[in-house]
Amino acid sequence: KLATRIAFGNVNPRDLKWIAASLKVIPSLKNNLLSLNHPQLTALANQLVDLSNITNTIDQAIVNDPPIHLNEGGIIKDGYSSELDELRDIRKNGRSWLAKFEEKERERTGIRGLKVGYNRVFGYYIEITKSFLPQVKEEFGYTRKQSLTNAERFVTPELKEMEDKILSAQDRIVALEHEIFVQIRNYIKDYVHKIQDVAKVVAHVDVYTTLASVASKNNYVRPHFNDEHKLHIVDGRHPVVEEVIKHQNYIANSCEMDKNHEILLITGPNMGGKSTYMRQVSLAVIMSQIGSFIPAKEASLPIFDQIFTRIGASDDLISGQSTFMVEMLEANNALRYATENSLIIFDEIGRGTATFDGMALAQGIIEYIANHTHALTLFSTHYHELTYMSEDLGIRNVHASADVSGDTIRFLYKITSGPSAESYGINVAKLAHLPDEVISRAQVILQSLEDNNIEKTLTTTKPVYVEKESEVEKVLKQLDPMALSPLDALSTLIELKKML
Repeated sequence: KLATRIAFGNVNPRDLKWIAASLKVIPSLKNNLLSLNHPQLTALANQLVDLSNITNTIDQAIVNDPPIHLNEGGIIKDGYSSELDELRDIRKNGRSWLAKFEEKERERTGIRGLKVGYNRVFGYYIEITKSFLPQVKEEFGYTRKQSLTNAERFVTPELKEMEDKILSAQDRIVALEHEIFVQIRNYIKDYVHKIQDVAKVVAHVDVYTTLASVASKNNYVRPHFNDEHKLHIVDGRHPVVEEVIKHQNYIANSCEMDKNHEILLITGPNMGGKSTYMRQVSLAVIMSQIGSFIPAKEASLPIFDQIFTRIGASDDLISGQSTFMVEMLEANNALRYATENSLIIFDEIGRGTATFDGMALAQGIIEYIANHTHALTLFSTHYHELTYMSEDLGIRNVHASADVSGDTIRFLYKITSGPSAESYGINVAKLAHLPDEVISRAQVILQSLEDNNIEKTLTTTKPVYVEKESEVEKVLKQLDPMALSPLDALSTLIELKKML
């Protein structure tokens, strides 16, 4: 970035010091790379050209803590420019020079009453009282500047020159420093391409050392690659999540996918870890293919050509696209362009529309991937009916497990084989402290929906519907009309009516 600023001519003095500081470590870095005796690192080291001429120039010219702006001055070191040193000396020692000049003129002219003065109108001058005027000679080179009642004021070329220097020293200092800085900047500008080449090498080394450091610190493992369309990760972890929480508390999860099980259907409660699980698999793939070790105990992966994801809800309000529309567009992109060598991550596809619409679309997408794309796919859903789909499609059911004890729920964050028994939505709502009346009513409605629901099946064969016995029918079966009094019969009829 700093090299680019040099190229465009907008680099400041502090930028140059940063460049020098960076370039100073290049020789040490080069020696370290060569000492490792690795062909690839040796090739990198040989690209680190000697740029000591730049660091030497910057160190000789620019002060250690320069200002950012050029118009402030104080950029160039003492001793770098004799002209600049003279101007600084004039600014600093102007009064001393005037005193010495006054003494020198007295000795030269023999006029004891000679004085050097200054005012804003006439500047610096030599003042001689009228009693000493006869001693003024033409060879002194004095030029009359002002006449007073009892004195005359003169100037000399030397005093005039010094006046200009003293009065304009600060402006000239700033201008000269700017000029010197521009000269240095233009000199370094000729080396911009070399600086950028060195920066690229440093960037490579930075990536290698950082990946190595992270892998060592967090016990990452070297992944292996296969041509068997098989994804095998043992005790994988999410590299970011495990940094946020303590490592010892992180629950690792494995992932197994192959030609016979290309689709992993993931169910379980919200907050149970489904999305984290899918993300950690994706990150393991990306990290592996950039040459990084990965957070796992063991891993063997295929080479993926693309990763298609649909995770989270996002409305594109500006272009008028709803969450569901964005979801469908992203799903369409995956279905059209994914190959058997791709990885697809779908998180709760179909949730943005009506339940049966969403479920139907989700099943259609899964069947299309299974029959046409054959990409390894992680598909999370709350549509538990999808877990009944035929295993002939290459679907493996797993779920994020949870421990439900009484009215409480504890997320275990462990991905376990098989479908989830339920979604635990009401349990999660309790954790959010919804009003008890809402929770109670939701439980009643859920029970009613489940009791009156058709048998859950999503096979490729024609579904068979079994009608469930109603609560009224159950009560009627248990009644003995001959044992009821007229009043009991009336009361029972009223209750049955209420139940109906």
